[in-house]
Formats: sequence, C-alpha cells, structure tokens
Amino acid sequence: MKAKPFKDFSRLCVHTITTKPWRIDEAVRHFSKAGVNGISVWRDTLEDRDVVQTGNMIRDNGLDIVSLVRGGFFPSISRRKQLEAIDENKRAIDEAAELGSPMVVLVCGADSGQPLQVSRDQIKEGIASILPYAAERNVKLAVEPLHPMYADTRSAINTLSQANDLVEALNDQGIGVAIDVYHLWWDQTLEKEIARCGAHDNIFAFHICDWLNPTKDMLTDRGLMGEGCIPVREIRGWIEKAGFTGYVEVEIFSDRWWAEDQQYFLEEIKKAYLECS
Repeated sequence: MKAKPFKDFSRLCVHTITTKPWRIDEAVRHFSKAGVNGISVWRDTLEDRDVVQTGNMIRDNGLDIVSLVRGGFFPSISRRKQLEAIDENKRAIDEAAELGSPMVVLVCGADSGQPLQVSRDQIKEGIASILPYAAERNVKLAVEPLHPMYADTRSAINTLSQANDLVEALNDQGIGVAIDVYHLWWDQTLEKEIARCGAHDNIFAFHICDWLNPTKDMLTDRGLMGEGCIPVREIRGWIEKAGFTGYVEVEIFSDRWWAEDQQYFLEEIKKAYLECS
C-alpha cells in the first residue's frame, strides 16, 4: 500500500550535496525562501567556516538541521589507517555537536584488499569504539547500507539486513540505520527488513531520489523522483508503517542536475516531492 501524497513541505529536507553548486549560505537562503524545512549538511560545505556560527545561521533561517554527512570508512588492511578513521569519525561527531546536528550518517567503507567479512568486522569494531564518544556529545550514528556496486571500497554493508544485523549486535540506542531508496529499492526483502527496523525503533533517516534507466555513471547520475524506476512512495509507505515520521531527505548526485540553474532544480525537487514521493 502506497503512502498518501504529501500536501505540504513540512517533512521536506534537502541535502547540500543535492544543490552542490551552491555554497552552504546560498543553499540555506534558497531552501528557507522555498519553504523547505530541513537541511542535511555535508562536511565539505563546512570547510573554512565557523561550525557553530554556521549552525546558528541555519537555525536563524528557520531550517532544522537533520544530519551531518558523512562519517565512516572504517576498514583497512592497515591498522594505522583504521585508527586514523576512528579519529576522523570523532572529528565528524565534534562537528555535528558544534553544528547542532542530532546525528552523523555513516558510509561504512570497505577495502578491496581483504574479504568483505573482514571489512564488516572492522566496521563493527570501529563503530563500537566511537559510540561512547558520540553519546557524550548527544550525537546519534546512522548506518547507511550502500548498493552492492559500491562493495569494493565504499561500503561492505550492502543490504538493510546486514545493517540491521550490525545495529542489533551493537545494541545501543545511539546507533540506527539510514534507509536510502537508491541503494535498497532492488532488494526483495526490503519490506520485511524495514518492518524489522520498526520493531527495534532504529530508522534514523530516510533518503530519496530515483534510479535512471540507463544509468550513465555509478555515482553521479541519480534521478529526481519520478524520473526512474524506484517505487519511492510505496517504500515510504513501508517506512511509515514501521513508525517513521521524520524528514524525507532528497539526496541526489547528478552531473546533469548540477549543470542546471539550481533555483530551477529546487523548484523541480518541490514538484517531484509532492507528485512522486
């Protein structure tokens, strides 16, 4: 059963990567003027900025900070690099706390020089090591499973089942999952695994876009909702049945859309959000 269409933008969040050509101050100004209520901030937009002041600027423009993106990338055949990743994740947690973000999204990482299970074990170890640090700063962590095409280097967590196994094994209220339709729409167990998330109250984030046919680039050819083959509204129905009532986050990597006028793109996002999400 599909979810009911949205009638307003009260749950609409847009990632800064979606409108990549805009600096964060431009994105905040345009999102606020367009009636967008939430923003997820990518860490690259905070470079050379006062993070606390940036968080205040976002809130002063009436936007909720939904998440900071991204931490993760724990696995490596090098123990030194594993430890460096832990330090980098702690920096991300510090930035989230300074910004006023309630969570950090984790793209967990992988190392093609070792078996996937070894990378998965290192992911579990890495997250376990930073959970107390995150709790001290009142920041939650959201594991985002990525499509199997990224299993070589971007993430050894490739299904919602794997993410659920990981989160349940860690058994901590500070860890949950980020469900991105682009990465998970193909999985025949998705509805069941979303229900499993709901049973443990661990859906922390919900990301949307669309899968184009054909897809010209594995990373930067995602579509606006309604342009492709993902049943976004049906998946949202499963998410909401599982108890999730949070922001619906538009996260689109697209060379094609980045080349457009971003104000026009933002208006198209709003239309697609109402019509196809």
